[in-house]
Amino acid sequence: MTATATGTPATATTASPYQSYVYAYPHKTAYRPLPDRPALRTLWADEPKDALSLYLHVPFCEVRCGFCNLFTRIGAPDGLTTAYLDALDRQATAVREALEDGGQALEDGGRGRDGAGGRGGVRFATAAFGGGTPTFLTAAELTRLCDIAEHRMGADLRAVPLSVEASPATATADRLAVLAERGATRLSLGVQSFVDSEARAAVRPQRRADVEAALARVREARIPVLNIDLIYGIDGQTDATWLHSLDAALAWRPEELYLYPLYVRPLTGLDRRRGGHDPAWDAQRLRLYRLGRDHLLAHGYTQQSMRMFRRADAPPQGADDYACQTDGMIGLGCGARSYTAGLHYAFDYAVGMHEIRGIIDDYVSRPAADFARAEHGRRMTPDEARRRHLLQSLLQAEGLDTDDYRVRFGAGPADHFGPELDRFAARGWLADDGPGSPRLRLTPEGLAHSDAIGPELFSPAVRAAMAAYERK
Repeated sequence: MTATATGTPATATTASPYQSYVYAYPHKTAYRPLPDRPALRTLWADEPKDALSLYLHVPFCEVRCGFCNLFTRIGAPDGLTTAYLDALDRQATAVREALEDGGQALEDGGRGRDGAGGRGGVRFATAAFGGGTPTFLTAAELTRLCDIAEHRMGADLRAVPLSVEASPATATADRLAVLAERGATRLSLGVQSFVDSEARAAVRPQRRADVEAALARVREARIPVLNIDLIYGIDGQTDATWLHSLDAALAWRPEELYLYPLYVRPLTGLDRRRGGHDPAWDAQRLRLYRLGRDHLLAHGYTQQSMRMFRRADAPPQGADDYACQTDGMIGLGCGARSYTAGLHYAFDYAVGMHEIRGIIDDYVSRPAADFARAEHGRRMTPDEARRRHLLQSLLQAEGLDTDDYRVRFGAGPADHFGPELDRFAARGWLADDGPGSPRLRLTPEGLAHSDAIGPELFSPAVRAAMAAYERK
């Protein structure tokens, strides 16, 4: 799963339905160096810390897919993964001390005096390992990654939802055994296509036989939720081959399926092969989206968002369903973001391989004191907080709770975003549930256009910052 930068959205009559996947708002390309380098202790002093989300980022992959703009590098020289985990350990120690507000070291092996995964009011409600590919790490290194989350941060991984991303090649039995034993509740496997020629077209070298073997190992590990990622819009893909991939995935009865439209992003492999706005490609992706959506609905899945479909009888993953995009987010690793109510912050951002390697090398060389301050980020104004809440809610199938919005922000969404909502309604993208409806929802066609709706809600300031970002 990735987010991509976008400029000022085009007009409704010329815009592609595929402007940008709004995974998080604001995007990292709107972040800038923070001249004051605020101390984390100060940033978190007044934040609620009893239901935090924890995200650990692993910036390594065995290969870089042609569509990928994630912060990751291909492979790792000898010793780099160890050095990275050492730096992650130093960062976790510094962050935990800042959260505790007293700078005291953790006791009792990181479980806290009450044994519930925290002390001093610091507790984690969800956890996730992403990247990159966390399972690029060996089984022993994954054990250490879990130890950092538990012993340094105080997260009780067996007591909270824990989501982990993996690739077919790295979903080995020994790695999966570690994750299952340490409490992983969800494993997301990036398959993308069960057709070998389509995988090659997406610059993802893999064989279906290897994918099927990996899926068998995941099921044998008995991790409760299996998610399979698939992509539509690949060169050469047809209705028939798309349905073939969907049926191949359904044969494993995954608890979740994510259907992603293919994007051609700057500085990626496919960007050098295909670029520019292509109305025919837009039409193909919309057609395949609707075909896939209807196919999954007919097979007992419910639609959670444009991309996410969940089997009707799948176990829930917790109040936030591992959606690590809310305030109270602690990100560890050089590609992770952290969110307080007033500031979103991270390390420097890049997509190009040379620049990413430089950022990783800088990260692993840092002393512990460097991790006690925020360096790059964006301050969150009241307007940006409202936009973020609207985006996060409206792009979900269940929509926005208007009463909750009014309690949070002192007015209704139409009071703050009336012109935008009127435009969406005029295009048939907003459901008409009658006056006084407690929810603001997208229609099925609105959900299909989520990647146009999201960017249209960006503030002028964020659009300008993203447009001014120098790609690297």
